[in-house]
Amino acid sequence: MTLAGARTLFYKEVLRFWKVAFQTIAAPVLTAVMYLLIFGHVLEDRVQVFEGVGYTSFLIPGLVMMSVLQNAFANSSSSLVQSKITGNLVFLLVTPLSHWAWFAAYVGAAVVRGLSVGLGVYLVTVWFAPPAYAEPWWIVIFAALGAGMLGSLGLIAGLWAEKFDQMAAFQNFIIMPMTFLSGVFYSVKSLPGMWQAVSHLNPFFYMIDGFRRGFFGSSDVSPWLSLAIVGASFVLVSGLALKLLASGYKLRQ
Repeated sequence: MTLAGARTLFYKEVLRFWKVAFQTIAAPVLTAVMYLLIFGHVLEDRVQVFEGVGYTSFLIPGLVMMSVLQNAFANSSSSLVQSKITGNLVFLLVTPLSHWAWFAAYVGAAVVRGLSVGLGVYLVTVWFAPPAYAEPWWIVIFAALGAGMLGSLGLIAGLWAEKFDQMAAFQNFIIMPMTFLSGVFYSVKSLPGMWQAVSHLNPFFYMIDGFRRGFFGSSDVSPWLSLAIVGASFVLVSGLALKLLASGYKLRQ
């Protein structure tokens, strides 16, 4: 029964964003393409991060991963906040679903949306500079872990927020800065020593650096170090989300 309920809730969450795919899928893809056109055009002949890799090729994996992370977070967080405001959350509270079922459904749907947007960004931008696939297993691992972690973080934010203003503040002051300062548009090795150290405190940096490693076989840090940090961050954030769900934090008010 729990498995069937989790599957139904997962289907409902996927359908929620898929019915407005022009807004939830196409719009983020267009945003990423605009970044590519602007930064790629301006910096293509001026910046080379990895030997033999053009700047546009370097930029594409960063934009793909940035889109995955931001949209995975947006899906789970916006769904919970919307349910709170409209009052339909009560229909989920009366079901016999466990906190594990809630977690699997919300985070699973967030992963689906994040990977769907990331795939869309990749399919559109790959025509500008087809990348190589030096170590493709890292692409799959970091995309899945990154989407799962941000889906869990979105769940925490959705539980905490009581209105869209709080949700927007969480996204604008935490998620966006951490994403943009994680090496999407540059290599952290180009930064002064102090800012390199600060960047290494950002778990988003390891997600993007490890993901980029799968395309070029080069990265700023070891992919195994990135995997350890991202994996530990995923376990920590997921554990917190499960604990909040089990306690009913801000759900039964």
